[in-house]
Amino acid sequence: MAFTLGDLVPDLLGTDQDGREVRRSDYPGRKIILYFYPKDNTSGCTAQACSLRDGYSELRAAGYEIIGVSRDSAKSHQKFITQHELPFRLIVDSDVQLNELFGTWIEKSMYGRKYMGTERTTFVLDEAGRIERILRGKEISTKEHAQQLLQHQ
Repeated sequence: MAFTLGDLVPDLLGTDQDGREVRRSDYPGRKIILYFYPKDNTSGCTAQACSLRDGYSELRAAGYEIIGVSRDSAKSHQKFITQHELPFRLIVDSDVQLNELFGTWIEKSMYGRKYMGTERTTFVLDEAGRIERILRGKEISTKEHAQQLLQHQ
């Protein structure tokens, strides 16, 4: 099942880098940028995280909270957060349940080899937890992601 525009997402999203539950209801009256990315500390994922970090104050001032999601472990997320001074939470989705629920776990291909992986996807949720915008794959400019989101609020 993949969520589409207008769908209400579940309250419980998963657990973060510190083992704490992440719920939509943790952010009352706020919009949520829930972004799925393939892997901590890879070039594109680091560029995207740093863009969101650099635009964090502007995004918060515009009413947004940011939550990242990848298959990496809590330890990997903690290192990624520390190394790049990320001010937002990262959900550990090692069993890919959240990826599957949101339809971001897809078949990919590299050098002719097929494998399953996370499609870089950003969901913008309104204050009620409904999906109001979806950006997928090549639509996302990793180095300019924060500005990209701010321009289309």
